[in-house]
Amino acid sequence: MNYQILKDIVENQIVKFDSISESQWDEKLSDEKWSKKEILGHLCDSALTNIRRFVVTQYKENENIVYDQNFWVKAQNYQNTPILDIINLWKYLNLQIVNVVENISDELLENICDTTKSEKQSFTLRFIIDDYISHMNHHLKAIHNDKI
Repeated sequence: MNYQILKDIVENQIVKFDSISESQWDEKLSDEKWSKKEILGHLCDSALTNIRRFVVTQYKENENIVYDQNFWVKAQNYQNTPILDIINLWKYLNLQIVNVVENISDELLENICDTTKSEKQSFTLRFIIDDYISHMNHHLKAIHNDKI
């Protein structure tokens, strides 16, 4: 599979992030909503969780790999972390994901991973990788929207 698209997303976003001011990164519309900084932090958490899925599912099918996104964002304290640190973490995690997924054989892309917290739902590794990119694009649009 060719995941040049993920590499292109990373390179394009790094440039776009420069247009967001520090105050825009920090702004929270309410205590219940994430700031742009926390959204990018969430994407780092997603990358961390998915790297594990992408590697483990190659040798152990049906492993249950989940995370509590709100807990992770709070525990990682992204709101009080310098934005450049979060941007660099996001960038390098995603470049590592490109490295991992480009080396998965087609046969292993059909292995199954359980990603659910309650009722069991399983997905192929191929689906999880594609869904990861869709999920990232969804949140990147929110970062560039002034009404989050």
